[in-house]
Amino acid sequence: MTVGELVSDEALARWLPFRGLTGTEPGALPMYCLPHAGGAASAFRLWQRKLSGVAVQPVQPPGREGRHKEPPYLRMAPLVSDLADVVLADVELSAAGRRYTLYGHSLGAIVAFELVREIRRRGGPEPVHLFVSGSDAPHVTDESGPPVGGMSRPELVALLRGLGGTPEWLLADPEALDMVLPSVQADFTVKETYVYEEEPPLDVPISALCGETDPRVSPVKLARWLDQTAREFTLHGFDGGHFAVFEQAQRTHRILAEALRPWV
Repeated sequence: MTVGELVSDEALARWLPFRGLTGTEPGALPMYCLPHAGGAASAFRLWQRKLSGVAVQPVQPPGREGRHKEPPYLRMAPLVSDLADVVLADVELSAAGRRYTLYGHSLGAIVAFELVREIRRRGGPEPVHLFVSGSDAPHVTDESGPPVGGMSRPELVALLRGLGGTPEWLLADPEALDMVLPSVQADFTVKETYVYEEEPPLDVPISALCGETDPRVSPVKLARWLDQTAREFTLHGFDGGHFAVFEQAQRTHRILAEALRPWV
């Protein structure tokens, strides 16, 4: 029995809510996009149809948007294991010849990295490229500050406001915060309990992107993503903070398109 047969269409629809709605040509290269802590598939919704030959597939973790009634993950290992099932199943069913790429922002960058390692351990097809943004390299990341998982509501709101990317109307709406904050705290718990384990570098090119005034990322530690690949590594700086890659989406898309040119 193949992985595609083990993962139901219903499960694929939950994890990939815009699956089949990408509006790209048949055989386009799937790009699975993993959101930041507390983020959702909608963070990448506007990226669809922006990259010729690429089918942007925003990933929807549980605990948010259409999956808000499902409990979010609190640890990296089960999240990555379930994601590997989904990605391998979807890749098997796609018309791109088992080729795909991954993009992860902030927490999503570490999840994407661990996802590639899990797929490698299973002997599955590795992505043609790994894009990471808004995150220090996994072996040098530092979560020594106050645990976000234990913050009060005012502290969480202050953190989100400082990072940017969250609309002010949402931060001022108690009912909206009730929907959003549990997934934020759960996702930060995933990050804060994550323990990097040494493995050989990936045989996958890596591109790292980051805002040059991002308060949660060190330029030196961002550059250490170089240590995690035996292939090409490129580093791209943006004017701006933690969400600069979204605020300057056109430039981000140009970087992605250039890196994926050999595959589309």
